[in-house]
Amino acid sequence: MKEFDVIIIGAGPGGYVSAIRAAQLGKKVAIVEKKKIGGACLNVGCIPSKTLLKHGEMIEEIKKANSWGIETGELSINFSKLMKRKDQVVQSLTSGVEHLLKTNKITLLQGEASITENLIVSIGDDKIKGQNILLATGSKPFIPPIKGLDQVDYLTTDSFFDLQELPKAMVIIGGGVISVELAFAMAPLGTKVTIVEVAPDILLTEDVDARKIIKKELKRKNIQTIVKADIREVKKDQVILADQEISYDTLLVATGRTPNIELVQDLKIKMDDTNKFVAVNEYYETSKKHVYAVGDLIGGYQLAHAASAEGLVAVHAMNGESPHPIDQTEIPRCVYTHPEIASFGLSEEQAKNANYDVSVTTSPLSGNGKAIAMGETEGFVKIISDRTYQEILGAVIVGAHATELIGEILAVKHSEGTMNELASLIHAHPAVAEAIGESANALFKQAIHM
Repeated sequence: MKEFDVIIIGAGPGGYVSAIRAAQLGKKVAIVEKKKIGGACLNVGCIPSKTLLKHGEMIEEIKKANSWGIETGELSINFSKLMKRKDQVVQSLTSGVEHLLKTNKITLLQGEASITENLIVSIGDDKIKGQNILLATGSKPFIPPIKGLDQVDYLTTDSFFDLQELPKAMVIIGGGVISVELAFAMAPLGTKVTIVEVAPDILLTEDVDARKIIKKELKRKNIQTIVKADIREVKKDQVILADQEISYDTLLVATGRTPNIELVQDLKIKMDDTNKFVAVNEYYETSKKHVYAVGDLIGGYQLAHAASAEGLVAVHAMNGESPHPIDQTEIPRCVYTHPEIASFGLSEEQAKNANYDVSVTTSPLSGNGKAIAMGETEGFVKIISDRTYQEILGAVIVGAHATELIGEILAVKHSEGTMNELASLIHAHPAVAEAIGESANALFKQAIHM
């Protein structure tokens, strides 16, 4: 039986990143994956969805260009070709991960794993033993108990990207980040999209002012959004609500994800207070010594980059180090709509509840020269700070390239800079990032264009 210093179960961002770091630390590493290298993120999540979003964005850019005087004529959509490009993007990245595993001399085992109490991992007829185990088994789509749903064909976020024909009318049950992103991707291609959400609003995890802009954009794209929906039943080609019936040819159920805890249950590992996620310490070790868990298994932010960061902490802890625990307020959260939403840290309400003397400054993009030139004036930069020490507590950016811009504010916070440092930065002109400086200077009543 082969023995390894670290055995990682799951080759998504939480798994493969951890495997590579463990190998860099001189460990003998094995990684086990029962489906596809790259996990949900590379295969059915982050990457394919952003590829489709780019396709939709290009359609809108072409229409905008036509209105400006660059006339292209009638557009036509070759959906199967777009999906082939998506496959090529995914293949490029997954092949890259396989290459990295091979380069770092990591043993890759394909198949479903089972684990015994003494940390022996079985994959079919193969058995290996690990000094440390990292569980990065991810999650699967949550399917709500809706009458009739089990009698119809529907897609989940795991199967959506296998589509080969462009839907004419698509109903999305769920109004979270993934649902709204896919609505933004499909509507510009010509699909009539309806979002059905039982909660009081869509994107409830996001800033209220950001939600207002996105809802305005959804309306502009003729995407119908129904909130506080009372879903009575699903039929072959209709979703029946208490007050209306919505027809569809494609039904997508995107109501969140639930962790894959089968191995956790086999090892009798302690769950958290909600009994939904695995309980871990600050180094992501579970109640069973030498067994660690990261990513969707442990709750918190179910984001690829969060899982990767957690995995890095875990493998350094396995190496006998005391890595700095992850600061949850420094994990960026991104929504890849058009405009994008990016945020981190505390909201105004959360900061007040934490007894900070809160100041909120907001710089709209409507007066930003670069945004005006690009025709991307919907959005703002909002910074939440502490009046006493000018500490940066959180930020929200809505606008073009917001998911790239958020890193500037986060970098200042991470390096223990304050609003003073952020306000004194010299930004290139013209640049959308100038709005960051404007928002910071507004705290000191020194903003120029506000």
